[in-house]
Amino acid sequence: MSQSHQHSHLHTHDLNGRNLLISILLNIAITVAQVIGGLLSGSLALLSDALHNFSDVVSLIISYIANKLVKRKASLKRTFGYKRAEILAAFINASTLIIVAVLLIIEAIKRFQNPQQIESNLVIWLSVVAILGNGFSVLLLKNNASTNMNMKSAYLHLLTDMMASVAVLVGGLLMKFFQIWWIDSVLTFLIALYLIWMGFDLLKTSTKVLMLFTPDSIPVDEIVTKLNSFETISNVHHVHVWQLNEEEIHFEAHVDFEKDITLTEFDVILNKIEEFIYHKYDINHVNIQPEFGKSDTKDIIVQD
Repeated sequence: MSQSHQHSHLHTHDLNGRNLLISILLNIAITVAQVIGGLLSGSLALLSDALHNFSDVVSLIISYIANKLVKRKASLKRTFGYKRAEILAAFINASTLIIVAVLLIIEAIKRFQNPQQIESNLVIWLSVVAILGNGFSVLLLKNNASTNMNMKSAYLHLLTDMMASVAVLVGGLLMKFFQIWWIDSVLTFLIALYLIWMGFDLLKTSTKVLMLFTPDSIPVDEIVTKLNSFETISNVHHVHVWQLNEEEIHFEAHVDFEKDITLTEFDVILNKIEEFIYHKYDINHVNIQPEFGKSDTKDIIVQD
């Protein structure tokens, strides 16, 4: 069995720990202020936005911890190291986020049926604070977001949270000048739906990775067809493709050769396979089992 690893782009983009820490502290302050303000003012929308800010805090902390863990070396007990720490945490956070969002929807419906007067001035000022805080965090993470998938996720999360705070501000102004108290429940309902949408997408993506599903961008049939056209290769079968984390996609397969080639010849062909799969499909870990005249199942997918 021969195995090759393409590491050229895996560790080129390090997370900016200082900016992440600043964003974490800002969002903790915003969350605490919104929880206190929501309880004092009676605004459910402010409390739901506080929940969203708290999810930002968790997301940023995960990115920071994952950045530290991923640098730890693999060992005999952890041959992959901690490369899936972020994926597992994302799965847990997405699950709890959806549950809390559903509870918010139930509470919003109850509050809509019995609207309560809300201290709109507090809602307005706290939403402005949240907009400014999240806006600053967005600027801090913007540069890294263009080169790192994790940072891009955190950046988009903070950007959409800033937009949710804008919605709360609009609601506060409507309550202050037009006494439309039911708008608080409506905004809570909409923010909760947004949380479910974000949470479900994250839950679906993390589940696919944890279940070792083939990434949506990888056409297995096409890869096998093209590899079968390589010189001296007669059949490619028993294929597995999975995503280890956000940066690593693994490909392994059994390859039948037309003749009993030498190891030197195999290395030349293996290098061609690696280069082709990496540059064409961005698969950076290739594991090939060479075979000649072996009697086994030749199906592309074989249930182990």
